[in-house]
Amino acid sequence: MDILRATPSRRQFLRSATAVTLLPGSLHASQQSSDASPQTSPDFPATKAPWDMSKGRPAPSERRFVSDAVEAFLKERSTHIADPTLNTLFNNCFPNTLDTTVEPGTFEGKPDTAVITGDIPAMWLRDSSAQVWPYLPLAKNDRRLRNLLEGVIRRQARCILIDPYANAFMADLNAPPLSWSLKDKTDLKRGVGERKWEIDSLCYPIRLSHGYWKETGDAGPFDQRWREAMKLIVSTFRVQQRKNGDGPYRFQRISDISTETLPASGLGNPVKPVGLIASGFRPSDDACIFPFLVPSNLFAVTSLRQLAEMAKTILHDDALANEAAALATEVEQALQQHAIASTPEGTIWAFEIDGFGSQLLMDDTNVPSLLALPYLASSPDPALYARTRAFCWSERNPWFFRGSAGEGIGGPHVGRDMIWPMSQVIYAFTSTRNDEIRHSLQMLKQSAVGFGFMHESYFKDDPQRFTRAWFAWANTLFGELLGTLAETHPELLRA
Repeated sequence: MDILRATPSRRQFLRSATAVTLLPGSLHASQQSSDASPQTSPDFPATKAPWDMSKGRPAPSERRFVSDAVEAFLKERSTHIADPTLNTLFNNCFPNTLDTTVEPGTFEGKPDTAVITGDIPAMWLRDSSAQVWPYLPLAKNDRRLRNLLEGVIRRQARCILIDPYANAFMADLNAPPLSWSLKDKTDLKRGVGERKWEIDSLCYPIRLSHGYWKETGDAGPFDQRWREAMKLIVSTFRVQQRKNGDGPYRFQRISDISTETLPASGLGNPVKPVGLIASGFRPSDDACIFPFLVPSNLFAVTSLRQLAEMAKTILHDDALANEAAALATEVEQALQQHAIASTPEGTIWAFEIDGFGSQLLMDDTNVPSLLALPYLASSPDPALYARTRAFCWSERNPWFFRGSAGEGIGGPHVGRDMIWPMSQVIYAFTSTRNDEIRHSLQMLKQSAVGFGFMHESYFKDDPQRFTRAWFAWANTLFGELLGTLAETHPELLRA
């Protein structure tokens, strides 16, 4: 099997540069021609999974954490998954985060949990939140699992207070940063793995905290440290509205890949302050072209309102609640005014804008994305979303690919013709049509033939040419989909 080995970096593969072509009324991203198979980067050695992936889950003695509730969930939901391949994938993928990536411990006598991505020995705020998200409904009746999740929330609060502009932190907060960050021109603090400013990095910890509270009723993690982290999130968002100057964040990296660094001396391209929050990078860790990243701003509206509810109900902090709610309303109004694009098929959400009138029409595969808005409870206009979704899953989206092995959305992070299974999972999650869900499941099965786990991406004409063998977020997300369908639509899970 021609596997493209993973490297311990988000930027694992060289890809073609992204060109931007002016079209009437907007910008569309378009790719230059490139070899269909990405090349492994020579800069970083391959990282091998710590267990024999060909045998499925690690042996019980090799698992990092075992939850009785998760094991019972696997057993119960498996009875509703008649397709043997999907059943195997469910049992491999759903517990993959717990099996292979969590590092539970204590700090100051309280739970403290690091969650690495898999093949990268660092904790992304986004990935760690998403990786443990499917376990929240099972935590109410499993004290050990609840402690583990509380530890993730507490660790994330500590990380945010170290640096709200960082996207990734070391599992050992006393360790040096990831090797490819050492020469970055930015204010790199101890404990930070990489310092790419991404709005969603601060939204995801709110989502996880709110989900934990709603599922368990436990307010234990929401102490003074958590309050200070939440206040810092709101103030960072305010600064990045850039109404009073550019703010303190700068980032430059020596790289021949344009999406690895920010232009204009590390500030990014200019914006006109209109009430939106500027982001240096996308959830893919690729640099924004226009800094007002629309799906992340929509996610911020949802997250800020969740924070407002928690601040009022748990913290009894009306000032924080009112500030978060006011910012959410301001961002929402700016989105309605500036982020809706006209196309021949009707209005859709733009992907990025600059406030001057420029709009980039595309979608990327990572979450948040335009496709994933309902999954994140961040789609305020169903009709607008429906038109946007149709755009995203079509050749009108320059990062949508269709081949003999499947169809789906990719992105500049890996390059042309590489489909991300994550997009196919989200396509199923956001569908109301059984035929679309069945089609997604069939493609996901095909992408994992002979392997038993999800990948970061695969070549559109050959699923055996893929990137990242051990990518826990994709695994757990797919497990979440199957677990959900086993309850709601078990008829779709027959062979």
